[in-house]
Formats: sequence, structure tokens, C-alpha cells
Amino acid sequence: MKLGRLVREMRFASRMPWYLGSMHDTILESRNRERMLASPNPLNHAGRKHFSQADEDGITLEIFRRLGVSKGTFVEFGVGDGLENNSLVLISLGWRGIWIGGQKLAFEIDPKWKTFRFLKSWITRNNIVETLNSGLDGFEQPDFISLDFDGNDLYLVKEILDAGFRPSLFVVEFNGKFPPGAEFSIAYDEQHMWDFEDYFGASLTSFMKIFEPSGYFLAATNSFTGANAFFVLETHRQLFSDVPQDLNLLYQEPWYDIYYRHLHSKVGKTVRRMIEMNESRST
Repeated sequence: MKLGRLVREMRFASRMPWYLGSMHDTILESRNRERMLASPNPLNHAGRKHFSQADEDGITLEIFRRLGVSKGTFVEFGVGDGLENNSLVLISLGWRGIWIGGQKLAFEIDPKWKTFRFLKSWITRNNIVETLNSGLDGFEQPDFISLDFDGNDLYLVKEILDAGFRPSLFVVEFNGKFPPGAEFSIAYDEQHMWDFEDYFGASLTSFMKIFEPSGYFLAATNSFTGANAFFVLETHRQLFSDVPQDLNLLYQEPWYDIYYRHLHSKVGKTVRRMIEMNESRST
């Protein structure tokens, strides 16, 4: 009996991390939903996670629904290994476009693909526009740009805007630690690599100071992390009359906690298959 009890206790102990992770995720999901629904911004209520880190996918899709854009061209800078980012949901819906980043992808690229292109490159403000133009060769001008390098982001976005690119939606990750009104950006450093400290990127106000003169307005910051800002061309403002204009209502304080578990593990062959299906539809 004592041995049997010991075995049962050992089995229970071995599952404790799973139980604790499950409890953590349940509490976090409840907290995130409350925060999302409490937002005065209706765009936040549309937040959903499909392939993005948090609720960015739902906000992106709601913005494009309002814009009347069902399929277009995307560009994403800083895509990690390609298994979780802001443009995967667009690929799943048949969009064409390019990824640019310095990390190896979790799947093999077919150079014959016509709907998708990956440029592996270390991006600086001296090469970002040239790299972008090279990647877009043969594609339409982008409807969507997302940039997340955890570093020189403000400087790189400015180079893109100064070069005349005007996607309908431009998503950037900002340093949410800084409240509305605070201006902050790291000093430009071509060799910067994020070391998981709070020295990264730029504040929301600093981003607004380069987006607004380029004809954009802030439409949302996401609820689940308070780390992504969604800038929409001012020419579409009438489609977002229900979105608050007060920065203090649009800002979501940072909430960087993450889920321990996901139901399905992410694998490269899923992404590759999505691109292959786009290829077959384009022929």
C-alpha cells in the first residue's frame, strides 16, 4: 500500500507543472478578456489570436474589413523563425508578400514561389529601403507593413516613410513602459540586439511624432500585451469615427505575461503548406 501511494504521489507531482501552467493560462485568459472588453476602443473588442503572438490578428482583420481590403500585399520586418508573427494570418487568407529578417526560418523556401519571398538580411537604416524595394520587385505596393526588431525600430520606420511608402496599415511594436506624452528611443546602434531588458525600441508618443506628419493616425494599441500600435492612413479616418482620438484612451499599459501552453505546437510545414496553396491558386 505504501509503495502504491508513493507511486501515485510521484505521478501527481510530475504533473504539477502542467496543472500550474493550466491555472496560469486560465487566469491570464480571463484577465486579457476583461481588459479587451473594458477598452473604449471597439477595434480592441475584435482582438483575436490566430498566428500572432497575442490578439493582433483580430485587430488587423477588423481594420482591413473596414477598409474593404480582402486580399493584398504585405511586408513584415522581423518575423522570427516564421511560426508566429503578424502577417501569417494574411498568408492564410491568400495575400502575397515578403518577409525580411535575420533569423533562419523553420521551413525551407522554394525560390520558384511567386506569392511569397523571404530576404534574410541584417537591416540597418542604410539598407532598409534598398532591401524593401528589392523584395517588392514584381509585387504591388504594400497594403500592410509590420516592423518589430526590438531595437532601432523608430529609425527604420522613419526611413520607410521618408522613402514614400504609405501602406494602409502600418503596425509597429513600441516600448509600452513609457506612458502617453513620454518621448523615448534607444540611441541608434546598427549592432543592437535585444537582451530582454527594457532598453529597446521607442515610446508610443515618439512613434506618433513620425507617423502623424506622414499622414497616419493611431487607430489602436492591442489589449493583450499593450505592445503593438496600429497606424492607419488619415484618408480612411471616416471609417473609424467610433475610435477614440484621445491618446490616453487608445494607450494600453504593458502586459507582457505570456501563456505557458498552447493546444497545438507550431511547425514549419503548416506555414509552408499555406504558401504552397497560395501558389496553386495563383497559377
